[in-house]
Amino acid sequence: MKAAFHWCRTVFFLIPTITAYTIVLGSLSVLSSLWPGGRGSFAHGCARVWSWLILATTGIDVDVHGLDRLQRRTTYVFVSNHQSIYDIPVLFWSLPFQLRIIAKESLGRIPFLGWHLRRAGHMLVDRQSPDRGRILKDARRLAGDGVSLIVFPEGTRSRDGAIGRFKAGSFLLALESELPVVPVTVTGTCRVMRKGELTVRPGHVQIVVHEPMAPPAAAGKGVRDAKRLAAQVREIIQSPLKADRRLE
Repeated sequence: MKAAFHWCRTVFFLIPTITAYTIVLGSLSVLSSLWPGGRGSFAHGCARVWSWLILATTGIDVDVHGLDRLQRRTTYVFVSNHQSIYDIPVLFWSLPFQLRIIAKESLGRIPFLGWHLRRAGHMLVDRQSPDRGRILKDARRLAGDGVSLIVFPEGTRSRDGAIGRFKAGSFLLALESELPVVPVTVTGTCRVMRKGELTVRPGHVQIVVHEPMAPPAAAGKGVRDAKRLAAQVREIIQSPLKADRRLE
């Protein structure tokens, strides 16, 4: 009975309501980008309001730990596990930085949301044939503008909350950009909305922001170094997840 209620709530209330938020705020974001120099803070502000509205409407409360480890005026590469499509609004609302995501190119084809992503300077990547040169150039441009990046190195959402293999490409980008990497653990979003399901449930989410990892010396920027960094970051992110799964 409860499952039927949450399905009906998702289909007849949450989807129409969140669609309305997306149309209104996506339109405002796109319009702001038409003004000279307007592809930045206002669009990000729209994304943060959109995120807060989604969390409030769905009934999600978020606890954030570790923000005191960060310097507000520093540019970072935030590396997070990926449990649910709710990870994005959770992170955008919880991290007080100008943020851009590296996401699959197909998201750019979604009306309003995709228009916002393209016009606000997010990095949309063709996973079948990624252009590393362009990706690195865009990352350096964003870093020069004081914008931080969010990457999900698993490449896809987890079905059960367990962490998947981290792909080295995201870490090679971080190494070549010479930006500090911040591991971020998200727990609880997989219980809000699981991959492959339409049902959304209220819930509690926790974010742990781990200690930033300084970029290595110039010599340590090869594929082997990226794989080593990926393994280190994965282990850091996985530690709180192990505790969360023991509580289930």
